[in-house]
Amino acid sequence: MIDPLYRFLRDMKRAGRAGVTLPNAMALATATKRGAPSVRTMLLKSVQNGNFIFYTNLVSRKVGELKSAKRASMCFWWPPLKEQVRIEGTISPVSTREADEYFASRPRGSQIAAWASQQSRVLSSRAVLFRNVSHLEKKFKGRAVPRPPFWSGFKLKASKIEFWFDEPSRLHRRYLYVLRARRWRVRQLYP
Repeated sequence: MIDPLYRFLRDMKRAGRAGVTLPNAMALATATKRGAPSVRTMLLKSVQNGNFIFYTNLVSRKVGELKSAKRASMCFWWPPLKEQVRIEGTISPVSTREADEYFASRPRGSQIAAWASQQSRVLSSRAVLFRNVSHLEKKFKGRAVPRPPFWSGFKLKASKIEFWFDEPSRLHRRYLYVLRARRWRVRQLYP
């Protein structure tokens, strides 16, 4: 049996070679305390020890939902491969060290943007956003941009990973990996 984490990373690389511009783009699904679903596209940054890691503004709607439910799911779609991967699991924050290291590796413009954006809040005009960016570029001129205290990352610890492959006549192939007692078990599903 192929390890599903290895399979995911292998297929994500194949998607990139096949021309997918952002093979790490994923739909991240969360839910409110009352169970109302919410989904948005984000970028996966890495996979380490069964954890799918991504970063965001900590005052965003998604973070409130992540902290509330402690669970989420991700979906990757790679059209050239005609393949979809769905991942479910529990959520936990990355360490301060991990967040600092990743933030320091980002392009300077992305670092400034993290400070400038009040993600998910109402913006009166884009001019306000660009003024924020200009102010922050001056503030941090000639020095490293520190990680904002309201910006960090999360780990989704995978407990289920499903690979779906498009087939003619809608007779798709589906393989569901479930983590039990620290071992992955695989089952084939009906389309």
